[in-house]
Amino acid sequence: MPSSPHPHEDLLAHLARTSPLGPREAARVVAEVLAYFSETTEEYVRRRHGELQARGLTNERIFARLAEELPARRVAAPELSARQLRRIVYG
Repeated sequence: MPSSPHPHEDLLAHLARTSPLGPREAARVVAEVLAYFSETTEEYVRRRHGELQARGLTNERIFARLAEELPARRVAAPELSARQLRRIVYG
């Protein structure tokens, strides 16, 4: 019985054709990228807040940066105020 096609078969074929990646490597890269962008807005904000806080940024700078980053996510998040971002992080 033939295996079902990969849901991103066209993308995998394109990557294998246009890069040094083999089919298995291309599938792994696509899976990693999809997992990265599958975070909810709340998960992303919490993760990035922790990363930026670990770099020594203040909350004021962190929340401003998050507000700039969110529209560039795979699914653009709604515009969130600093207060809304704070509530996601601290509850």
